[in-house]
This record gives sequence, structure tokens and C-alpha cells, in this order.
Amino acid sequence: MLGLMQSHQLLISSLIEFAERHHGEGEVVSRRVEGDIHRYTYKQVASRSRQVANALDQMKLKFSDRVATLAWNGYRHLELYFGVSGTGRVLHTLNPRLHPDQISWIANHAEDSVLCFDMSFLPIVKAIHGRCTTIKHYVALCDADKLPADSGIPGLLSYEAWIGAHSSKYKWPSFDENSASSMCYTSGTTGNPKAALYSHRSTMLHALAGALPDALSMSARDTLLPVVPMFHVNAWGLPYSAAMTGAKLVFPGPAMDGKSIFELIESEKVSFAAGVPTVWQMMLAHMQAGGLRFSTLKRTVIGGSACPPAMITAFNDLYGVEVLHAWGMTEMSPLGTVCTLKNKHLTMAAEEKMQVRLKQGRGVFGVDMKIVDGNGNELPWDGKTYGDLLVKGSWIISDYFKGEGGSPLVDGWFPTGDVATIDADGYMQITDRSKDVIKSGGEWISSIDVENIAMAHPAVAMAACIGMKHPKWDERPIIAVVKKPGAEVSRDQLIAFYDGKTAKWQIPDDVVFVDAIPLGGTGKMQKTKLREMLKDYKLPDA
Repeated sequence: MLGLMQSHQLLISSLIEFAERHHGEGEVVSRRVEGDIHRYTYKQVASRSRQVANALDQMKLKFSDRVATLAWNGYRHLELYFGVSGTGRVLHTLNPRLHPDQISWIANHAEDSVLCFDMSFLPIVKAIHGRCTTIKHYVALCDADKLPADSGIPGLLSYEAWIGAHSSKYKWPSFDENSASSMCYTSGTTGNPKAALYSHRSTMLHALAGALPDALSMSARDTLLPVVPMFHVNAWGLPYSAAMTGAKLVFPGPAMDGKSIFELIESEKVSFAAGVPTVWQMMLAHMQAGGLRFSTLKRTVIGGSACPPAMITAFNDLYGVEVLHAWGMTEMSPLGTVCTLKNKHLTMAAEEKMQVRLKQGRGVFGVDMKIVDGNGNELPWDGKTYGDLLVKGSWIISDYFKGEGGSPLVDGWFPTGDVATIDADGYMQITDRSKDVIKSGGEWISSIDVENIAMAHPAVAMAACIGMKHPKWDERPIIAVVKKPGAEVSRDQLIAFYDGKTAKWQIPDDVVFVDAIPLGGTGKMQKTKLREMLKDYKLPDA
């Protein structure tokens, strides 16, 4: 017997329709590439998204054709989120931090038909447009009078002129909710990047789960600042959850430095912000240097890479901001876990509570997890036993676009490449990437644990731990360190800082001071490049 309920397709267009009808006055604020602040409402987002839809139809794009973006977080990019996917085309967010060779390879692999780009990325577009064989239309996200006469791109359109020529009346089509809605390529640290192809259904379920109280707890009472780029896994799905809940949206545009982010938080009364640790490091350094305080910020979600304990302590103890540690992947849309506390944790001593907060958190409903040994045997959830982390769920990929790399699944589970523990309460903690874990004398050393201790030193701005070959112990850890401006710490002082904080055999053998640690396009440390930088390094006793 089937239930007697109505059946409606879960489509992204319904989000902006809902936001217009129920939160039409809700604000969307953007710092523009032009440098000024732009303000309007969800009602206007919906109206202009329909103009985008009409403009795409006029281009005669087919269903599922790809529309690419090279853009910062801003209102025009938001309109493309809804206008492209709502018509049945596929939004493809390109990462402008990649090398032009990679960008052109990705655009050709995706078979993009249109490229919409912010003017600050015009040099990239000039470098790639001759090599992008499938792109037929180029749209600059600007007013008509801002188009350069000598762009070097034939037929370049102004976004405002392009959508301005079309009506804001449009009936969103209905189609299969399993149709592709957007695509994002992995960072491609080994070989060519591969694409995760999200569906309308997966995106809608992800937006619902992300907004839950025990996840990111989003509501119409929030003012949200997504510092995580809209070209990075759809800004962790936050624009969709914001439209679903009516939260005020604040976009930082290209100004991602600590001073600019802090000033935007204060001027727009932001209550909730989201970003990777490197962004918050810059902002906290700016605040500490100027003796500044938050007046409205209540919580921040930190993901992309492990959040150092010192950062959680600074937000919680110095500024009264709750840190939500989170974890996910491009292949997971990306949300997998969020570290929200249970009742039993609220009465814990501060040190015990911190041990929970350092974990990546509990699985969000819709995501299943398990850890396995090298033979695929499932391991216990005791918080001590670690193994390879596997996941499955409604917004986790079943395959890569065009089947690149073969099937990624193992008996229906996706191998994340992370090594983790899971405790009896379901809290997962990443101990390392499988390729970064250090094996020393038959024992495993977590590079993340070594990095976290270094990050707690007041003179350390950034730290990365890697293993170096050793004739006796197989590998030994060293720590590469970037010092804070004006701060001093010696090798011996930093090694001594580890005393009593970890087992002696886990203390790094050496400290290498560097000017910068290589970061990828999404702000993650690139240890492969760090190893290349230090390829001639020799351990002191090796």
C-alpha cells in the first residue's frame, strides 16, 4: 500500500520562490568588485534570477548544458545559482585560484557552454578563452559601461545588459529532481581533477539537513557571512540553506583579508560566519593587534581543514564566539559532520569539553559513517581505534562525471581518504589523511596532532607536519613553521614546547622555518608541494 501524499519534485527553483514569498524583504548585502556595497532583497534576487532564466533560454541552451562561473561571493553569482539550475541547466563553479592550464582543462572536460566572470578575473579569461573549445558565450558580471573596449574576447556581453533585455516573468519548469543541478571539481592534488555532479534532490536534502539545529542551526533571525567561496563546493550549500530559512546574506566579494572581514561583520551585524582556518587566522591576528571585539558574532563554522585548538580557544574564551567544527568533502556536497554538543557535555569541565570540540563531530542525518582496517573489516566506535573512514548517504557521489578514475565506491561506501576514530557517542575525529599519516618504528603519528601543538605557541602563525625518511625508524616527523610577524622562537624553544603535551616519540625531530606554507585553491595546506620544497632536507640524525 502506498501513502496518499502529494508528490512534488525537489527542485532548486522552489528555494528562491519560497524566499520571495515568505522572506521577500530579507536582505542580501554584497561588497562588490567595484569596491562599493550593494544591497537588495530576496524578492529582487528572485526577479533577477528569472531574467537570467529568460536570457539562458534566448541563448538556446539545451537541458543540462553547463554554465560556468569565475566569480567571487556576490549577488550576481547568487542569481546564477538559482537562474541556471532552475532552468535545468548545470551550474559549474570554476576555481579562479587554479592555474589557467587547469582551468581551461576543466572547462573543456565539463564542456561548458557559457562562462560568466567577475571583471577581476578578466586576465584569466584572456589567458584561457582561446583554449576553451566548447564555450560559445562570455558574460562579464558588470554594467555595460564597465566593459573594456579592448577585452580581446569577441562578443563579450555585459551581465546587466544581458539580463536587462529580458522579462522578470518566468515559469520555472518542472522536471526530474534527480537531474544534475551543479558541478564542482576536486582540487586534483594527484592527476587531473574529477567532478562531483550534484542533483536537485541531493542539493535540497543537503540544504535541509545543513539548516537543522544540531547542524548549522540557521534561521530567519541569522545574518550569515559565507567567507567560504561560492566556487568551493557551492559555499558549503549555505546560499541554499539561507534562501530556505530567510537568513540575511552578507557576501565579502574579493576583500578576504582579516581587516575587511572584521569590518563587514561589524557593519552588517553578522551573527554567523563560515570559512576555513586560514581566513580566521588573518582576522584574529587583525583583532588581537588592534584590541578589537565582536559586537554581534555568536558562532562560526570552521571546515576545510582541521581547526587548531588555539583558534577554538581564542574564539570561545577571548571573544565569546561558539566554534562549530565541521567536516566534509567535495564528493559529499560537502557536509558530513558538525561538532555540536549533547546535553551530557554541557556540565563537563572546560578541558573535557575542549576534547569534544576538537573532534569533527557527529554525522548529520543523511550521512552514514564507518571506519575499517586494511582488510575492510569494520572497527569499533571506541574513540581510540582508528581506521580508514568510509561514508554513504543521499548527497554523496555514486560516480565521478564521465566516470573518471573508475567507480569510487567500495561495496556502496565512499572511501574518504581520511584516517579517523569514532567514539561511542558518534563523534568522529580525523587523525590524518591516509597519505599524510607518519609511520615511525611501527607506530602511527598523527600529523594533525603535531601541528595543533605547534599552533598553540604564541609565535606560530601556521604549521605543517610531514614525515621524513629515517634509516632506523622508517619515518620521523618534522614541523614546518611560519612565524607571526615580529615574533621570534627558536628551534629548541619550539621542540621544548612539546614536552608534556604528547608522547616523547611523537615530538618532531626538527623545526624548519619557512616564509610560507603552500596552500591550495581552497585554502588547504598542500603537503605534496611542501615535500617538494624540502626535498633536499636531511634529518639531523638520519
